[in-house]
Amino acid sequence: MPKGKEKARLAPSDSGEHRKSMSFKEYRKALLPLHVELVKLQEWVVQSGAKICIVFEGRDGAGKGGTIKALTERVSPRVFRVVALPAPTDREKTQMYVQRYLPHLPAAGEVTIFDRSWYNRAGVERVMGFCTEEQVESFLRAVPLVEQAIIHSGVLLFKYWLEVSQEEQTRRLEARIHDGRKLWKLSDMDLKSYSRWYDYSRARDAMFRATDTAMAPWHVVNSDDKQRARLNVISDLLNRIPYESMPRKEPVLPKRQKPEGYVEPDYPYKYVPEKF
Repeated sequence: MPKGKEKARLAPSDSGEHRKSMSFKEYRKALLPLHVELVKLQEWVVQSGAKICIVFEGRDGAGKGGTIKALTERVSPRVFRVVALPAPTDREKTQMYVQRYLPHLPAAGEVTIFDRSWYNRAGVERVMGFCTEEQVESFLRAVPLVEQAIIHSGVLLFKYWLEVSQEEQTRRLEARIHDGRKLWKLSDMDLKSYSRWYDYSRARDAMFRATDTAMAPWHVVNSDDKQRARLNVISDLLNRIPYESMPRKEPVLPKRQKPEGYVEPDYPYKYVPEKF
């Protein structure tokens, strides 16, 4: 086992006791060794040709975006690709439901992260009436077989559901209303969804019953504390992948070339104003 991995993979206490919120300094300190391990994971994925697919689902405001950002903050976007598909086109609406997601599955040496996925059909589409109950039932019967085929093709598939309480969801959505940086996160669909908490609960329960399989289980994350949720997800993911540190030559900066007569030009560069 690589040096330092034992510390990075320590599971958090699951005693259920209330803990005070982490300070930003504490959070960043805990995140640092996990980021180091993610870079090791990236090297292993590239050199071994592994294929990893991570699905993030959950209630609105549960923290999927922040978790994905923490997960990908220090790795290459060419290896860790985030997929967040828009609403389907008219053509895509006529396809097999999961078809538009399949081209985004990872090839060798890639990690694909779905910010919402084919499970839209079992969640928002079902609750908001964008599909029929027959279509939902057909999807729930088919998706375990699709995921079985994905796994048999050599993909390591991980599914995370981020769960948030009613009170915390309300706090977060209200914060979006009053924070200009977060207004884009609050759509008309989010507002409509907010009032249908128990419809979403029923849809989630039905989805779990049909798709929480031994081959592709759901891993549920309590995300009322966003910082701890991010740490828990990354730690759990690292613990589930059999990666190892790959040999790598220590880089050494070469000597810079000599100027050989080069002189900086007297050019009127248009500098950005230094306001800060």
